[in-house]
Amino acid sequence: ADSLDKASEEQEDVDSLRIDTEGDNSVATTDKDAFRMNQRETEAHQVKLQHLCRICGGSFKADPYKRSHPVHGPVDNVMQAVLRKKEKRATSWPELLAKVFKIDVRGDIDTIHPTNFCHNCWHFIQKKFSNVPCKVYFPRKGPVEWHPHSSNCEVCGTLSRGVKRKLQALNPQVNKKLRIMARRARQIRPVRTPKQVNSKSLMKKIVNCNKIHLSTKNFAVDYPADFVKAVSCQICEHILADPVETTCKHLFCRVCILKCLKVMGSYCPACLYPCFPTDLVSPVKSFLSILNNLPLRCPVKECDEEISLEKYCHHLSSHKDVKDKEGYVHINKGGRPRQHLLSLTRR
Repeated sequence: ADSLDKASEEQEDVDSLRIDTEGDNSVATTDKDAFRMNQRETEAHQVKLQHLCRICGGSFKADPYKRSHPVHGPVDNVMQAVLRKKEKRATSWPELLAKVFKIDVRGDIDTIHPTNFCHNCWHFIQKKFSNVPCKVYFPRKGPVEWHPHSSNCEVCGTLSRGVKRKLQALNPQVNKKLRIMARRARQIRPVRTPKQVNSKSLMKKIVNCNKIHLSTKNFAVDYPADFVKAVSCQICEHILADPVETTCKHLFCRVCILKCLKVMGSYCPACLYPCFPTDLVSPVKSFLSILNNLPLRCPVKECDEEISLEKYCHHLSSHKDVKDKEGYVHINKGGRPRQHLLSLTRR
């Protein structure tokens, strides 16, 4: 009996050990399966990222030609030619993307971020630096923020977005009734003739810069009218002072355009193209050098000297210093008290 009890206990121990080992093996196999599944999901996620744009998140399948550009590659020849015209330099796409979209792609990870961007974003960069005044389209408010793969991954489509509603066709009778109502409303509506407002004179009153900006009549040379228009502000029609350029390639004095944008709204005063203070940039250096070297006639009668626009303020200040010194000498010869002399010089 004792030997039978010992044999049964040994058999129970063997069975318990077998169950434990089988449990451990099953847990190990489930862990391996989960790891393989995660690895497959991440690989599939990375493959799907290769078909998306790094900047706007759009699919390359939307482009019939399926054009794409590497995020970390060198700038192509077409973009180099556009930048050369604007006197700007950029050898790699990360540098250019940081300037246009304000994103740093140098620290991208292949499992999180796409490695290419679409041709629409390339076109957006080209129009940003080109001289063609046309409307630039960007499909989003800003660049896409990319996140690691998860259960609610938007890239893999696990997140439910809902079904798009189908457009229901209107009843022909209702459609006809709407057309008749719209035609009658157009016939009844009175035609208004608003008063024509001279926007040019209104903008000149807003900026009121006659005392701080130079007139084009101060040029020492009789330039052609088109050239004078090119170097003058589109608002005040004075010589450009601290010039800035809009996205539609019009030139204004910085003070004038900021005042107009604040009072009249966020659009270009010359062509009504949408314009914001953040869009204003400095013109190219070659234009600024031409502008600064334009000869002006000194307004002082005794001088009548030709000075470049860059040295104009310094030249006028020298005249004022001479006048102050002459006034000091004249007052000192007259024997006036020193306190009165100091008060006059301060005035």
